[in-house]
Amino acid sequence: MVSTNKIKSVDFYRKIPRDLTEASLSGAGLSIVAALAMIFLFGMELSSYLAISTTTSVIVDKSSDGDFLRIDFNVSFPALSCEFASVDVSDVLGTNRLNITKTIRKFPIDPHLRATGSEFHSGPVLHVINHGEETNEETVDGSVMLTGANFETFSHHYQILVVNFYAPWCYWSNRLKPSWEKATNIIRQRYNPETDGRVLLGKVDCTEESALCRRNHIQGYPSIRIFRKGSDVREDHGHHEHESYYGDRDTESLVKMVEGLVASIHVESRKLALEDKSDNNASTTLKKAPVTGGCRIEGYVRVKKVPGNLVISARSGSHSFDTSQMNMSHVVSHLSFGKVISPRLLTDMRRLLPYLGQSHDRLNGRAFINQRELGANVTIEHYLQVVKTEVITLRSGREQKMIEEYEYTAHSSVAQTFYLPVAKFHFELSPMQVLITENSKSFSHFITNVCAIIGGIFTVAGILDSIFHNTIRMMKKVELGKNI
Repeated sequence: MVSTNKIKSVDFYRKIPRDLTEASLSGAGLSIVAALAMIFLFGMELSSYLAISTTTSVIVDKSSDGDFLRIDFNVSFPALSCEFASVDVSDVLGTNRLNITKTIRKFPIDPHLRATGSEFHSGPVLHVINHGEETNEETVDGSVMLTGANFETFSHHYQILVVNFYAPWCYWSNRLKPSWEKATNIIRQRYNPETDGRVLLGKVDCTEESALCRRNHIQGYPSIRIFRKGSDVREDHGHHEHESYYGDRDTESLVKMVEGLVASIHVESRKLALEDKSDNNASTTLKKAPVTGGCRIEGYVRVKKVPGNLVISARSGSHSFDTSQMNMSHVVSHLSFGKVISPRLLTDMRRLLPYLGQSHDRLNGRAFINQRELGANVTIEHYLQVVKTEVITLRSGREQKMIEEYEYTAHSSVAQTFYLPVAKFHFELSPMQVLITENSKSFSHFITNVCAIIGGIFTVAGILDSIFHNTIRMMKKVELGKNI
């Protein structure tokens, strides 16, 4: 019994008999307000405890992804043919890669950016092409001059129409002319157009027949196209689908190509539907010509982490381009740097997304159109300043690197040039990186704050109740005329 009394003597919370206490309306009101305040502050503290807090700092770039950077892109050019579209990469260290194809895909599109066919596979258009030996001897023109007025007539009359679309000012067109005319005369002797009727070789001056060349999507000179009569007639306006020849341009190669085309056609046959047959050599140099003049280019390239350029333009080692007719207007569907974040990882990081810069897609969905008032030879350039952002999150109380992404700012300009117009993406990487770290929160700190809220409100409420109660007592004494 004695030990029990001793234990009771250290009681900090001694009880007052209930019959010695008195309840009041003011005390009840204050108790309700105090309880509501406790609930409100507890909710705010719980929300703060559950919320994500981060610390952002800028440090020297310590990339774990090596010395190379991946650039993913999807860009549509309504007026650049897949036939000549080239993706080039260069940098300040002297790296210069032309016509990248291994990681690039091209799809023909119409002016409304809709795909019009399967993936376009480039032929040997950029390879060195044999034009034969240059001679000064004059050649007799044997090919028929085609115009917009007679083109359809000839294409419907002959089983095969081989056309040389050229420009008189073009160096490569002039290199082709002797071989072309010689080959034409040889073919005319072997397959007389008037008596045989299977094949005819013609030519189109694109400086005179610009509308006809545009209709056939001629962007490089010279372009040798093969038009077949019959089953390849398109539904829209009756224009023929056709093929492009990308082989050597010497007389022997041209004659061999034409003979391969007519090998399966009999003189007696006048069928409209012909099978597309050719020898093995011709099949490597004949490819379906683009039915539209646009191209969607998608894929990725790997570049060094130094200032450089990603350039998309028309390129060929054996064609000339009329720079005044080139239009590099484009729509950027996607452009990003670094590894593509997987949807699963993006879902896991959704709670941290509000803390990211959200500037890794500055060009996505934007169109850059060459307005007519700017004139010809217009180059469109984009200046991109790239900064790496790294996110470190907490998993099971331990820091874990979750996301490494590259954000960028973009400034675009449109200007005239004396050279071939291009679409240029100039990128420059910052030597610094942004580090976003998730801050850990202690549960003991949360409990301490909750106790502080309850104890503080209870104490403050008690003080206010005491002040309020004593004030009322004093006022009553004054009213009764008693001295304090």
